[in-house]
Amino acid sequence: MTLQISDENRVRTLVLNRPDALNAFNEELYLATATALRDAADDPEVAVVLITGAGRAFSAGNDLKEMQTRIADGSYAEGSHFSTMIEALAELPKPLICAVNGVGLGIGTTILGYADLVFMSTTARLKCPFTSLGVAPEAASSYLLPQLIGRQNAAWLLLSSEWVDAAEAHRMGIAWKVCEPDDLLPDARRHAEVLASRSIPSLIAVKQTITEPYRAGIAAATERENAHFQQLLGGAANAAALAEFTGQRPS
Repeated sequence: MTLQISDENRVRTLVLNRPDALNAFNEELYLATATALRDAADDPEVAVVLITGAGRAFSAGNDLKEMQTRIADGSYAEGSHFSTMIEALAELPKPLICAVNGVGLGIGTTILGYADLVFMSTTARLKCPFTSLGVAPEAASSYLLPQLIGRQNAAWLLLSSEWVDAAEAHRMGIAWKVCEPDDLLPDARRHAEVLASRSIPSLIAVKQTITEPYRAGIAAATERENAHFQQLLGGAANAAALAEFTGQRPS
């Protein structure tokens, strides 16, 4: 099972569960997460959604081996459930908390732009590897990250393809609280349960009033990013990076 789902005290916890692949997102996990987010949105007994990862990673991003295979066989051009998950994140009407327990790479970082609260382990690190992979940003990160952490912090994350540790992520403002590894989930859950004790219609109203002004910007950024991504995907820099990662020569 690529996604573990549990409920406690009106908090629905989603655990990314591909630990052998460092919780990298394949098509199955994208769809499972999108479905779980939409189910949580529709469930009157769920007030808050908490996302974390199994094992030593939060998420190592997109499954590059699957990505390379789908580019080679032409199926990637038909679309990805990546978009399905991003739409579900953008539309989630209830508070979203992310507990970053380990490395967050690519979507493991950009998903945080949709979180209302981010808790991060002292041992966790973040990276947006787009320039090292020869591709464009994703998940409206070119819009959401400057809004969240300021233009220069976002520029470094998106342009450098360098790691950012938990202390730096906290300084930037992408992590709300940094916790010792053993305290991460208990602390995130404690805060989730505070929110979950409140009126769900009120939580939804507050979140909507916060997020509504950003919806048009998210949609426009997604369109821009997708156009650049498709242009660069499979190009020389991207093919070389994927081949180096997977140990396979580009065809």
